[in-house]
Amino acid sequence: MSRQADPVVETPAGAVRGLRDGSGERYRALPYAAAPTGAGRFAPPAPHPGWSGVRDATRPSPTAPQPVRDFGRLDMAPYFGPGWVPGEEYLTVDVHTPAADGGRRPVMVFVHGGGFVTGSNRAALYDGRAFVRDGIVLVTVNYRLGIPGFLDLAGAPANRGLLDVLAALRWVHDTVGAFGGDPGNLTVFGQSAGATLTGALLATPEAEGLFQRAIIQSGNGTGAFTPEQARRVTTAAAAALGVAPTAEAFGAIPDERFLAVLPALAGLDLRTSTAMDPLAGLSLFSLVLPVQPADALADGPAGHVDLLIGTNTEEGRLYLVPQGDLESTTGADVLAVATRVHADPEAALARHRAARPDGTPGELRSALLGQALFESGTTRMARAHARISGGRTHVYSFGYRSTALEGRLGAAHTVELPFVFDIADEPWLHGDTRLLGPDPAPPGLAARVHGAWVAFATTGDPAWAPCTPQDFAVEAHSLNK
Repeated sequence: MSRQADPVVETPAGAVRGLRDGSGERYRALPYAAAPTGAGRFAPPAPHPGWSGVRDATRPSPTAPQPVRDFGRLDMAPYFGPGWVPGEEYLTVDVHTPAADGGRRPVMVFVHGGGFVTGSNRAALYDGRAFVRDGIVLVTVNYRLGIPGFLDLAGAPANRGLLDVLAALRWVHDTVGAFGGDPGNLTVFGQSAGATLTGALLATPEAEGLFQRAIIQSGNGTGAFTPEQARRVTTAAAAALGVAPTAEAFGAIPDERFLAVLPALAGLDLRTSTAMDPLAGLSLFSLVLPVQPADALADGPAGHVDLLIGTNTEEGRLYLVPQGDLESTTGADVLAVATRVHADPEAALARHRAARPDGTPGELRSALLGQALFESGTTRMARAHARISGGRTHVYSFGYRSTALEGRLGAAHTVELPFVFDIADEPWLHGDTRLLGPDPAPPGLAARVHGAWVAFATTGDPAWAPCTPQDFAVEAHSLNK
């Protein structure tokens, strides 16, 4: 296609040239904030200075500095994307739209997962063609990760990755009209860490008016660290780097050293006299808040926001099956997990054993992880939202079992994503070591899941009843076949 045929859009920061193809128009690497360099990596996101002329928006942006993550036999490249692609200007969004024609289409803003340390909007799973096909303007966001994004440091604002997402939402609210979107009909949605960030936005006063709906996929409304837990991580990181725990000292350290020191922090015990480890030892980075988002919803825009929220039925299997740990788990391993995430581990184990009288140690361990990482916080968030929103809380449970890894992966964490993005038939998702396994996806399931997301973003109704606000019951709609 000739350059003359490529679309050009005027934005407040300057003109951008994208690409037009059979799926609509795509504009990549659009900066919503200035590049975070040097000491600026530990500062709030600053406005981008803009540019003169027409900016090329046809190529993907760099990504936030991040380590390589290994999930054993399971190919997670479609989820994590290319990893760290060095470059200063990575606080960017991609916009995929039917047309930048002045239309007023629903807007969906996606916040990726990756344990607060990995991921980007370049991941293959976040293919926006189906959303654009269905009349949605899709925006995907990059944000700071790991030490620059979430380590709590003297002299730096907390939760800089969350501040990035908030800045991106402001950019979308002010700019998406130029791309054919309606800023008054905006849904923010995220998965895993991105879902936890989305939940935090519901409790953030500064987010008021920036979005009308939210979707939380396998997040954790009680996944934030307490200030005491955050100090433990900061102290350990500063000691490993040999510097003071301040933004000034960390600002002089290159990103490569931040990544190199991460293995030395693994295994840090975050249990305190008042809190258990909300992430079960799987990540040393999270939000840092005095009150969990699920308990602070009344402080933010949540009461005026429609919410779709849920989990997968076997979340914990992602952290055991690919590594070969499901079968090798012992009773001691199960107790160790229970001790990390429950104040009374024996009572917690008794409840899980009663619910799964024939469960193997690996299955009990998986259930403990799934509940601690996602299910408990999701239920608490759903109930809290139902109390204040007047029937705007829709809950789902995703139960389709992937046949990956000899059929053992099941309805694990991340398995719903190909169905949400309606790409479950893509060949690169199928095979024994790939996310959906060798079997074809159930006919129609992707259309139903994706269609529910589109309907919710358009009208606030995914086509099933909301939770009952009178008794705060969590009535999950099953999505499994």
